[in-house]
Amino acid sequence: MKKVVLSLAVVAAMFVSCKEAAAEAETVVDSTATEVTETVEAVADSTAVVADSAAAKVEGAVDAAVEAVKEEVKK
Repeated sequence: MKKVVLSLAVVAAMFVSCKEAAAEAETVVDSTATEVTETVEAVADSTAVVADSAAAKVEGAVDAAVEAVKEEVKK
């Protein structure tokens, strides 16, 4: 009878341990997902800034080229 009670106690302890481990794993997954989302948003923001900067440089170069062509045409 003692063996049965001890076996049930061990099984119960294993279930409790597994539930705690599952809760910890879920917390880790949630925090990792949050970190990944924040990183993706930061990269997207920095990429948008770089794209805007590049577009501004291209527009400036185009404007300068147009002005140069206009000056050549006037001569």
